Amino acid sequence: MSTNSILKDTSIAFLESYLNNASPTGYESEGQKLWMNYLKPYVDTFITDTYGTAVGVINPDAPYKVVIEGHADEISWYVNYITEDGLIYVIRNGGSDHQIAPSKRVNIHTKNGIVKGVFGWPAIHTRLRDKEEIPKLSNIFIDLGCENKEQVEALGVHVGCVITYPDEFMILNENKFVCRAIDNRMGGFMIAEVARLLKENNKELPFGLYIVNSVQEEIGLRGAEMIAHRIKPNVAIVTDVCHDTTTPMIDKKVEGDLKMGKGPVIGYSPAIQNKLRDLIVNTAEDNKIPFQRHATSRATGTDTDAFAYSNGGVPSALISLPLRYMHTTVEMVHRDDVENVIQLIYESLLKIENNETFSYFK
Repeated sequence: MSTNSILKDTSIAFLESYLNNASPTGYESEGQKLWMNYLKPYVDTFITDTYGTAVGVINPDAPYKVVIEGHADEISWYVNYITEDGLIYVIRNGGSDHQIAPSKRVNIHTKNGIVKGVFGWPAIHTRLRDKEEIPKLSNIFIDLGCENKEQVEALGVHVGCVITYPDEFMILNENKFVCRAIDNRMGGFMIAEVARLLKENNKELPFGLYIVNSVQEEIGLRGAEMIAHRIKPNVAIVTDVCHDTTTPMIDKKVEGDLKMGKGPVIGYSPAIQNKLRDLIVNTAEDNKIPFQRHATSRATGTDTDAFAYSNGGVPSALISLPLRYMHTTVEMVHRDDVENVIQLIYESLLKIENNETFSYFK
């Protein structure tokens, strides 16, 4: 299989619509509907839960269960306080970056629809004093162009409304995908593409495959935790993003040496089951798929941890996508890496037979 042929025009069209759709933590349902509609031709059935995790299932009656997983939610803000002058102060919903907020446009999601606004910031002319104040969670604010609190509330905005950025998908230099929320709707996209390839290549798996698009990863792996207990998988392969450490101001001695375009990143961590990871490494080598390695110390910080420590212990592994500018509105990944992650998950699934494959004591 050539990596140049993995992504079709229809794949890219879906990716664009999927990334452009807002899917903040706790409000992922519209994005999940798009994802399920795309996945529908490639699976036998779906599972959903009360918090919005969506699962496409192939071979639902098989007793042995394998999960491939990404998470669907994106970082966002909540309306926290509305001043009498009609300005809005915020709190985080996930790991939102206060330093990128000033001068960004925003969408506030209300029962009446989207209300547009901007993160305001004092002009440079007024900041040239002895001590210039930097953006902090306590001083960034949103301006809706309203003159008072009553006008804000008349628009349907209230404390608890969720706030997202409207920045949309683009391609730079022909092979760099750029958007907000690539962390980690690109994961949901890649596992959907794996399902498509299995269907189009007429591959029959000897197990049930659960293609899991979890919610609420950004606030503590909560969606994965819930769905892991429901599915009770025998194996889990998780895909998420990791840092491209080649850009300025990142210390490789701390963050590792990883670069987009050099291949998927295979994780090393106590939560990652050694024999499952070895199967993935061997698969990459056998299929000449370029890959990188990343040691994540005590925890991966991804849904891998939730699956690994569920149900008495589930052999779990992490395949990451190198990404620049995480938790900004210009997250960037390389098309070749996207295709290679898809191929690596696909080929790894074809090598999984049963749980004895990953036994320490065999």
